[in-house]
Amino acid sequence: MQKKEPQKPPPESPLFWTEISESVSRRFNFDKDGQLSMKILDDSRPVIQRMIDSFLNTFFPSGYPYSVSEGYLRYTQFRALQHCSSAALSVLSTQSLLFAAGLRPTPAQATAVSWILKDGMQHVGKLICTNLGARMDSEPKSWRILADVLYDLGTGLEVLSPLCPHLFLEVAGLGNFAKGMAVVAARATRLPIYSSFAKEGNLSDLFAKGEAISTLSNVVGLGAGIQLASTICSSMQGKLVVGPLLSIIHIYSVIEEIRAAPVNTLNPQRTAMIVADFLKTGKISSPADLRYREDLLFTGRLIEDAGNVKVGRALRKVVKPSKLQELKQIFPEEKFLLNRGNNWVDMVLTHDATAEDALRGWLVAAYAADMEKSSHEPSAIVLQDAYEKMNDVFSPFLSELQAKGWHTDRFLDGTGSRFAW
Repeated sequence: MQKKEPQKPPPESPLFWTEISESVSRRFNFDKDGQLSMKILDDSRPVIQRMIDSFLNTFFPSGYPYSVSEGYLRYTQFRALQHCSSAALSVLSTQSLLFAAGLRPTPAQATAVSWILKDGMQHVGKLICTNLGARMDSEPKSWRILADVLYDLGTGLEVLSPLCPHLFLEVAGLGNFAKGMAVVAARATRLPIYSSFAKEGNLSDLFAKGEAISTLSNVVGLGAGIQLASTICSSMQGKLVVGPLLSIIHIYSVIEEIRAAPVNTLNPQRTAMIVADFLKTGKISSPADLRYREDLLFTGRLIEDAGNVKVGRALRKVVKPSKLQELKQIFPEEKFLLNRGNNWVDMVLTHDATAEDALRGWLVAAYAADMEKSSHEPSAIVLQDAYEKMNDVFSPFLSELQAKGWHTDRFLDGTGSRFAW
């Protein structure tokens, strides 16, 4: 008898399906190696709509606008304008540097040495600026604006270098020193700003699409700069007219771009604004609510409605050693000290304090300041009453704060002093 061969299982048919959305029919299927592939079967969209969608897919993160925070479009628009004007300005500065170097009555070798030394000043500027990283974490918006002001200052010195060719090394070196500091500050503040838009944890996608927009804007700006350099700005008079105009456009774009970013980390200014709004209205402000109200010039200003709290001063400047133990006993379980002065309330945090601890201290100071307006009790009793009131509201206050998108795991007080017991 012939042995019956077992039947071979039928070959697996490829898994595929068709999706139809917005006048586009797409076929998806898994290849043998498990990779997902997609093929467009039918696309009845108008050509203009296809071009718009292609542009959005290239320069905006996946899922836009639902995958990013409010204000991303305005941020992107002004970022493109900023890069375009900056690139055009860099063409004019490079042209001026080459012209200034060529005017020098020195051998070509000496000119090359001067150019190398000039570039070395940029690295010195970068090294100096690296010590300011903690302050940039606390105030990324202000430092981002300062970075572009420094960059334009350095570029302006380069544009003016043909007026004093005998001082080429000094002028160009100082300009590159400022630009070196600007480069470090701009790169260091990029991540906190991008993070504020990463609504769905899509930081890498945001970064990639942001760099695509920057690249395109730089190419357009370089083209505009080359055109200007060969026409209007071929003379020094033209550069003196066009250069400041480009710089004004550049700085204005940066300010509008940065103001649109809803930074969601807690620093002294944003914490004070949140507490002040909570005491006045009983509501928690979101990062988008505060973005246009932040003071980007005077970041350390005191807010009266939040208790005029100043945080980060050295402990030896805040309290006398004889009074230190007394202040610690007022809130023995807390990670902050409060000491009322003539014009403000000093708050000193322990080395391991988080944003939650800072919020607790700020609320106590704000409640105490509000109570003192209508109470004649000693300050110690007022502080205890304010502390009890803070404990009553803090749990729902913190829950709503986190629901609004604020990060409460760390408090960014820059280079502020902290203490340890």
